[in-house]
Amino acid sequence: MTELLAPAGSMEALKAAISNGCDALYLGMQKFGARAYSSNFDLDSLKEAVAYAHLRNVRIYVTMNTIIFENEIEEMKVQMHALNEIGVDGIIVQDLAAFDYLVTNFLDMEAHCSTQMGIDDLDGTLLFKELGAKRVVLSREVEIEKVKEIKRISKLPLEIFVHGALCVSYSGNCLMSGLIGYRSGNRGRCVGSCRKEYELIDTTTDTLLGKNYILSTKDLKTIDYIDDLREIDSLKIEGRMKEPAYVANVVSKYRMALDHEITDKDKDDLKKTFNRTFTKGYLFHEDPKDITNVLRPNNNGYEIGKISKIVKDMYEISLIRPLNQNDIIRISHNNEDVILSVVKLYDQDGNLINRADDVCYIKLKEKLSKGDSVYTTKDNFYYKALESSLEKEYRRFSLDISVYAYPNTKLIIDARGLGFDYSYESDEVTGEAINNPTTKEQVIKQFSRLNDTIFELDHVKFEECNAFIPAKLLNAARREIVQGLYDLKLNSQNKRTKTLNAKEKINFASEKPYLTASVTTKEQYDACVSHGIEEIYFENVVRRNQNDYTEKEGQLLIGGYGGIYHYKKTNPFVADYSLNVVNADSCHELYRLGAKRITLSYELNKGQIEDLINAYYKKNAGYPALEMIVYGRAPLMFTKYCPLKKMNQCGICRTKNYELKDEHGSFPIISHDDCSTTILNGKTLNLLDELQNIHGIEAFRLNFTIESKEQVVKTIHAALSKLNGSMNKDVFNQETDTRGHFNKEIL
Repeated sequence: MTELLAPAGSMEALKAAISNGCDALYLGMQKFGARAYSSNFDLDSLKEAVAYAHLRNVRIYVTMNTIIFENEIEEMKVQMHALNEIGVDGIIVQDLAAFDYLVTNFLDMEAHCSTQMGIDDLDGTLLFKELGAKRVVLSREVEIEKVKEIKRISKLPLEIFVHGALCVSYSGNCLMSGLIGYRSGNRGRCVGSCRKEYELIDTTTDTLLGKNYILSTKDLKTIDYIDDLREIDSLKIEGRMKEPAYVANVVSKYRMALDHEITDKDKDDLKKTFNRTFTKGYLFHEDPKDITNVLRPNNNGYEIGKISKIVKDMYEISLIRPLNQNDIIRISHNNEDVILSVVKLYDQDGNLINRADDVCYIKLKEKLSKGDSVYTTKDNFYYKALESSLEKEYRRFSLDISVYAYPNTKLIIDARGLGFDYSYESDEVTGEAINNPTTKEQVIKQFSRLNDTIFELDHVKFEECNAFIPAKLLNAARREIVQGLYDLKLNSQNKRTKTLNAKEKINFASEKPYLTASVTTKEQYDACVSHGIEEIYFENVVRRNQNDYTEKEGQLLIGGYGGIYHYKKTNPFVADYSLNVVNADSCHELYRLGAKRITLSYELNKGQIEDLINAYYKKNAGYPALEMIVYGRAPLMFTKYCPLKKMNQCGICRTKNYELKDEHGSFPIISHDDCSTTILNGKTLNLLDELQNIHGIEAFRLNFTIESKEQVVKTIHAALSKLNGSMNKDVFNQETDTRGHFNKEIL
C-alpha cells in the first residue's frame, strides 16, 4: 500500500494532516532537524504527537537529518534513545555517524536515508540496503522510470517528494547559505539564498543579461500523475514550515487522488494555499529551464481577474473567479505587487457587497493600470472550510461490546477495539428492574456517544435479564473502556535496543603534509604536473550525483555514495568534501567502506577539525587520514537546472563566461557537458598562511576551477612556500576569504 507522508511543523499541522488522511508524518525536534525555523517539537509535545498518531494507526518519523559536529555526537545518541522510548517509528538521517548509530543500536526504529545524502541511483540504494537502511528518500532529480527500476532491483522501500517546495541545488546539498550568510542549510538554517534576486552577467562582453529570481524554483505538483505514483512506497509532501491549512489542503487532495477519482476543480484548489506556481519536476521530465519562476519567489496565489476600468478613486475588476470580502489579493503592477485585504468590496452602484462573481470595485490609494492582473492569495471562505477540518477524525475504529448485566450483580462488559480486548467490571451492582429493565437500545444509546473518541460503535451483544443499569454507570463504563483500549494500544510498543559488539579500530600512520590539486582543465592539470604535484584530481573524479559509472584505473576521488558502492571493490579512493564529513564516527565508517583518505567538509572550522581528530584518536588509538581544501572557489551549489538556458544562452556557454551577482558579490558559473551547472563562490578560500598552524591533516588540496595557468603556477609556488615554512609574502593578488573553516562558525 502506498504511504501518504505529510509534514508537521507543529501539533496543529500534525492534527490537520491526520484529520485529512495521511498515513505517516515526518517532524523535527529542536535540534538536528533540517527545518530549524519551524515550531518543531520537544520531548513532551513529541510524546503527545506520537500517542495521538499511533492511536489512529499513523506512523511518526523524526528528522535528524543535519550534519552533526563532534561536540554534538553524545547529544545525538541521547536523543535517539529518547525517541526509542517514546515509540517513534523511524528516523530520517543525513550524517553517516547518525545513520550508523541508528542501525547499530535499535531494533524497532527504522533508518531512513535523507534526500540530503544525495542517493539518486541503484548503487547508492544498494549500499545503504547493505548497511541496514529500511528506506531511501531519493533525490528529487530522479525520473520516475529510474525510481521504479531502483525499487524493482533493490527491493528496498523508496520515498519520493511529490508536492511542495524544491531546492534548486541537487539533493538540497547547498553551501550557498552557509558560506555566504553563515546559516548552513545542512544545519537546518537555510536563509533561502536561491530565493533572492540576481543579475546574470556575460563577463566575456561585460553585458547584463537580466535581473530576476533566476534560482527560485517553482513548487512541485505531481497529482496529475497519481497512477504512476501508486507503485512507490511513500509519497512525501514538503512543508514543515507551512501553516496547518496548507497541510490540510494538500493532504486531502492527494488522499482523494489515491483513493478515489479527483476532479479538475479539486486539483485547481491546490492553488488556494501557498504556491510559487507549479512544476511537474524532474520526476516527470520537466525541461530544466522551466523548473524556476523568475518573476517572484513567494506566494503566487491564483488569478481571479484584471483591472478593467478606473473611475475616480475606484478600480473596476473584471472577474474570472469569485472574490469575497476579507479575501487577500495581490495586484501585479509594473512587476511590483500591491497586497491588500479586501475589507470593503463594492458593486457598480457603490454599494457594499460580500461577494462578487463577475465585476466588482475596490478603493485604493496606490496607482494601478488597466490590464493589471489580480490574484487571490488567501480565499477567506476556503480557509475557513480547511480550518474546520483540522481536528475531525478521518477514520474511526470499530468498538464491539458484550454486556452482561444480571440483577444484584456487578456489570461486566467485554470490549474489543484497535485489535485489543478489555474487560470492564463495575464497582457497584446493578439493581432489579421493577417496571422498566434496561434494554439493548438504551445500552446502544449510551455507548454511541463516542464523538470525542476515535471509535464508532459496531457490534453490541446484550441479553435482557430484568436488570436496571443507571445511565451514569453505562457512561462511566464507556469512558473507562475507551481509555483502557487507548492504553493497551499505546503500551504495546516494546522498543528494544541491540547488543553491541566492539568496533574494529582503524588508524593511519602520521604523514608529513603534502599538496594535492583538483583541476577543471587540461591546462591546469599540466601546470600541476610540471610543478611536482603527484596527486591530481581530473579525469579520476567521480562527483556526487554522477552515476554514469565507467571502468577507471587507479585511485579515484569519489563524492557520492553510489560511486563508493560501484568502485570500492576495484579502485582505491579518496572521499570528497561533498560527503559532508564533520565527525570522527563518519570518518570511521568511510574507512570501513574502503576510503584511503577523507576530505573534510567546508562547513568545519578550525576548532571543530581539532575536535574531530582528537575524538578519532581517542576511539581508534591512532590518527585519521584526512584531506582539507585550503585554496579555491568553493562550489556553492551543483544543480541540474541551467540558468543560462533560462536566459536564452543555451550553447553559447561554450564560448563565453558568466556569473551571477548580488549585494554580496559575484558568483561564477561553470556549465558541464550534461548541461548541469556549478555555481562558485566569487571569493577565493585562501588558508595558505595557516598551513603551518593546521595539524593532523595529511593532504592540503588546491582547488582550481576558473584560474588561468599563470594563477595556478603562482598558487602552487605560494602553497609550497607556506607548507615548507617560508615567511615570504603571497606572490599573487586575489580577493580571498577564509570563510568555511577558520574565522566564523557556521551555525
